[in-house]
Amino acid sequence: MATVELRFSAVPGHVRTARLVAASVARKAGVDEAVLDEVRLAVGEACTRAVGLHQSGGIAAPVRVVLIEEEKLFSIEVGDEARHAVLSGKEPGAEDADLEEDEMGLAVISGLVDDVEVTADEHGGQIRMSWPTNPPVVIP
Repeated sequence: MATVELRFSAVPGHVRTARLVAASVARKAGVDEAVLDEVRLAVGEACTRAVGLHQSGGIAAPVRVVLIEEEKLFSIEVGDEARHAVLSGKEPGAEDADLEEDEMGLAVISGLVDDVEVTADEHGGQIRMSWPTNPPVVIP
């Protein structure tokens, strides 16, 4: 199992770098070429969401992106350190417009990725997305 970890300051300009790295590692892991645009878009949405949560919450910690290559599966985890209210579904002090934008981003990700899991609590949140991989072609 190969893992690549990327941490970046919560600055919108770094989201592009995360997308490029994710697509490159996904290609190497064997994710189908036809799906790489979906990988880029999903990672972009997840990272943009994390950056926004960090900026609105005044969080100086970096956004985490973990790229995991397993047998027959490639996963990406995007983590934030924002406080999430578990029971109410609203983040403390969040405006309704911010919540709608957050929900829209999650809806886009869910539309792009078949296997997605979102977890959040008062210590932070994580979006885990997975894609199947093709076995490497060995030419004798």
